[in-house]
Amino acid sequence: MVRPSLAQAIKRGFVGRCPRCARAKLFRAFLKPVDRCPDCQQDWSCQRADDFPAYLAILLTGHLVAPLIIAVELDFSPPAWVQMTLWPAIVAAMVLALIQPAKGAVIAAQWRLGLHGFAASDMQAADADANGGARS
Repeated sequence: MVRPSLAQAIKRGFVGRCPRCARAKLFRAFLKPVDRCPDCQQDWSCQRADDFPAYLAILLTGHLVAPLIIAVELDFSPPAWVQMTLWPAIVAAMVLALIQPAKGAVIAAQWRLGLHGFAASDMQAADADANGGARS
């Protein structure tokens, strides 16, 4: 198995697939990653994404919604009750839609870079698999 590039791994994680093989699901529940990939046997139990996916989802949502709020206010000037009803619902929906892809991308980046719970030995094992079993 050829070790994916960082961009490939992040893309695979973002869409909820195993960053290593891209064949199996990365999540068993909404924000719960599988302990081990059933296809390539990569151990995902050591991942430590913590709060970073939430920060990413909130940051991205804020940068997308803030210009929309300003544009709607300038172009349409809706009543305050409309603004106070519309935008919190949109923000909540966007954050919920982005948090799992963000967590998948963070897990993939941590794995590919050998950060936190993913040791350099994981990368050596992936290289060995790619080279037909010869460890470096």
